[in-house]
Amino acid sequence: MRKIDLHAYPGTQEWIACQGPYVEPLARYWKREWKPKPEAAVIAEFESAGVETCLVALDLSTTIGTLPCSNDYVAGFRDRHTCVIQAWAAVEPAKGVAAIEEARHAIRDLKMMGFHFHPVMQHFSVDDARYYPLFEEIAAMRVPVMIDVGMTGMGAGTPGGMGAKTRHAHPSSIDALAADFPQLTIIMAHPGYPWIEETTAVALHKGNVYWEMSGWAPKYLPPALVRDMRGRLQDKVMFGSDYPSIPYDRLFQEWDSLDLPPAFLEKFYAGNAERVLGL
Repeated sequence: MRKIDLHAYPGTQEWIACQGPYVEPLARYWKREWKPKPEAAVIAEFESAGVETCLVALDLSTTIGTLPCSNDYVAGFRDRHTCVIQAWAAVEPAKGVAAIEEARHAIRDLKMMGFHFHPVMQHFSVDDARYYPLFEEIAAMRVPVMIDVGMTGMGAGTPGGMGAKTRHAHPSSIDALAADFPQLTIIMAHPGYPWIEETTAVALHKGNVYWEMSGWAPKYLPPALVRDMRGRLQDKVMFGSDYPSIPYDRLFQEWDSLDLPPAFLEKFYAGNAERVLGL
């Protein structure tokens, strides 16, 4: 069975360095060391797990002042390895015109698949009209966006969450963006805890919104969501890992333990991503 991982990070020094002060909180959140790996080791893990990955760039330069894990770097990583089939670009909405120019570069020059946004860490809501010129440009280029919803481990447990606001990742922002840009394909990233029921409602109501389940151990998914995945969400949900957050062997073991029908798993692991994103 083909497995497409829609949400994997490079795991290398460039990616770790981009996270700056969030490295220690992330290590505590995931209860393990948060250290870089050589590129060859990352690729070996993808190949051993039998996944075809879509890497994710990360730019937090306007909020924590680090150098980004850039679009050029992630696109180059993709181009060096056949198991990396595409890559999501990152732009900082607060950069205004510069963000739009970088978006054009990512799609036209680097041939990336679309854009990933991390609203909590980028300190904005995707339905903030100040940033609609950027989404207008993305929609005009006819490429998708992937947007985090719900809780994040970045800054978790620190006083004030290091300035980040979880409300920026509420699914109501996705609902508004999808209504205002009906031609824009939107992938919600992560189950959306603690707003899983509201995230479900957005996925069901908006025909241009889909949902990938990365960054969350499947055994902790609520029974109501698993039931909906079997039925009315079966054409909406897709696989993602949030690599290197959770090991692949654990993810696949726990997805298997949910006893989901093979026909659903075909859609979940690859079929829906093939149909919706052309992978």
